Amino acid sequence: MSTIDTYRDTLREHELPAARTPSSRFSVVRFLEWVEMRLERRRSRIALLEMTDQQLADIGVSRAEAYREGSRSVWY
Repeated sequence: MSTIDTYRDTLREHELPAARTPSSRFSVVRFLEWVEMRLERRRSRIALLEMTDQQLADIGVSRAEAYREGSRSVWY
């Protein structure tokens, strides 16, 4: 084995970015899924606000409850 080969093998053993890549990707994917879930929740709240009183009565929600839920922040 030459000195250059030994140096290359040493570099491969200590490559931190390559070792971190799957974990970093996993974190980014999880964050994007979390944001997507929050946006879907917001869309559901907007749909709740757009329902008529009859539709709200059908699902057992009052107008006040729908307004309270619909006016919540995206992050809650």
